[in-house]
Amino acid sequence: MSNMWNKLGKKLIKIVRNPQLFILRTNLVRFLSDETCVAWRYKSKTGNYLDLSNPNTFNEKIQWLKLHDHNPEYQKFVDKYAVREYVSATIGSHYLIPLIGVYNDVESIPFQTLPNTFVLKCTHDSGGVIVCKDKEKLDIPATKKILHRALKKNFYWHTREWPYKNIEPKVICEKYLVDESGYELKDYKISCFHGEPRVIQVMSNRKASTYNINHYDTAWNELHIERKGHGSNPLGIEKPKHLEKMLEISRVLAKGIPYVRVDLYQTEDAIYFGELTLYPGSGCLLFAQTADDEYLGSMINLSQV
Repeated sequence: MSNMWNKLGKKLIKIVRNPQLFILRTNLVRFLSDETCVAWRYKSKTGNYLDLSNPNTFNEKIQWLKLHDHNPEYQKFVDKYAVREYVSATIGSHYLIPLIGVYNDVESIPFQTLPNTFVLKCTHDSGGVIVCKDKEKLDIPATKKILHRALKKNFYWHTREWPYKNIEPKVICEKYLVDESGYELKDYKISCFHGEPRVIQVMSNRKASTYNINHYDTAWNELHIERKGHGSNPLGIEKPKHLEKMLEISRVLAKGIPYVRVDLYQTEDAIYFGELTLYPGSGCLLFAQTADDEYLGSMINLSQV
């Protein structure tokens, strides 16, 4: 019997991976239980079987949290428009990236009157972002097509990240920012475990498909955590001048949450909030070393959930 299920699982994984079977894939996953879906998706993405009875690694514990930690506040955290109200009430509106507009559908976006630079984000998914650095070079029809497709997608069905299930899809437009470099905006992703910031990822060289990731502890000592498919800046990343304030902000926003990643930006003279991420990589991050997955996992105590 177990052999039969293994063969069936392998066939389903091939369907999930095949982009030409998108409609079948979309309909298929709706019939799967949350636990079955996350297990098959985990195997498809990582090549490993998911152990939910005794989760040990970071990825396994993130999958466990998806299934068992259903704090209703999380629905507000993952909504990129609703979270602005939470951030404003918790740490202050001055940490929010200036909002240019919010739109219920793609055709409502006034491209002709938008500034020359801006960022469009879908509020209900992960990755639905359009960064415009020069409106004259923006392919508006292609942009609309991307956003139309994104607005039709319910992120929950593919990842079983339950807080996304009932978000009302919208598009928000925010001001385009750059940091002290003058040409990019490094992303400081602060992983907080049980309310305490422990590990900081710095994303740089974002124009490349395989952007750089450097890891630091809160004293800005470099951690040698490697992710497959991503290099690191060999020169390291300079300690941000507002690091202590960034850590303080993270503690406030992460209070009472077993795991959350607080994404922040630093410009020349200010800190800005990016988003709250409960399930990085949907719990399928590819680490170069299993020890790194286990190290991060050791900081999540599921007995406290």
